[in-house]
Amino acid sequence: MSIDNRSSEPGVAPCRTLQKPPPLFRLGRIVATRRVLAHLEHHGIAADPFLRRHATGDWGDVPAEDAKSNQLAVQHGSRILSSFEIAGQRVWLITEADRSATTLLFPSEY
Repeated sequence: MSIDNRSSEPGVAPCRTLQKPPPLFRLGRIVATRRVLAHLEHHGIAADPFLRRHATGDWGDVPAEDAKSNQLAVQHGSRILSSFEIAGQRVWLITEADRSATTLLFPSEY
């Protein structure tokens, strides 16, 4: 996140607002497996923050080589994988190479 220190009026202290980074790619249609959806609902957790992190280049807990692959995938149009621990369970977010869909699933469902 970046901080905007601009002020629109002379003599007025700048207002500090947090700006969210823009998405790096389209998520397409967002889908989740039944098990992941039930897990999120059971714990009262929204998928939005994790989808936002994924789309802005925060890949979560992936090895360095996967993070590098994701950066290249953003530039060249390949599949993108993020991994987050959500309420004690590992959840993968996979965006297809053609950006038609992003799927939330457990690794065991891959």
